[in-house]
Amino acid sequence: MTIPQLSIFIENRSGTLIKVLELIKQSHIQMIACTIADTAEYGIFRIICSEPDRAYTELKAAGVAVALSEVFALELDNQPGGAADVVRIFSDASIGITYMYAFLYKGNGILVFRTDQDQEAREVISANGLHYLTAEDLA
Repeated sequence: MTIPQLSIFIENRSGTLIKVLELIKQSHIQMIACTIADTAEYGIFRIICSEPDRAYTELKAAGVAVALSEVFALELDNQPGGAADVVRIFSDASIGITYMYAFLYKGNGILVFRTDQDQEAREVISANGLHYLTAEDLA
């Protein structure tokens, strides 16, 4: 019901992002989606990619501060309001979303999110018949 996501901690200075991107490129790993959240001193570069375990190993070996975690990825119809409808379901169930981002994949919207209430989120996904992606779906 979840997919792996890399979270890479990078300093906010010239050259740090390209170092990570070049490592991924040299490893022939396909990025599917990414987002950067930043503060004054560092950024968190989150990536959904084709081979997350290998990407993690390659980045770690190169001395990059990286973590591998699981996030939920729900498939939405590619129409206005899809994200609002899904987030409303979680809000009505009193499930907080720590962070969220979205992208298009094979013609549908994909809503990626993290919560501290994993078990409750799984129950809401099942009870509402929400379509989720797995790592195999992205391979």
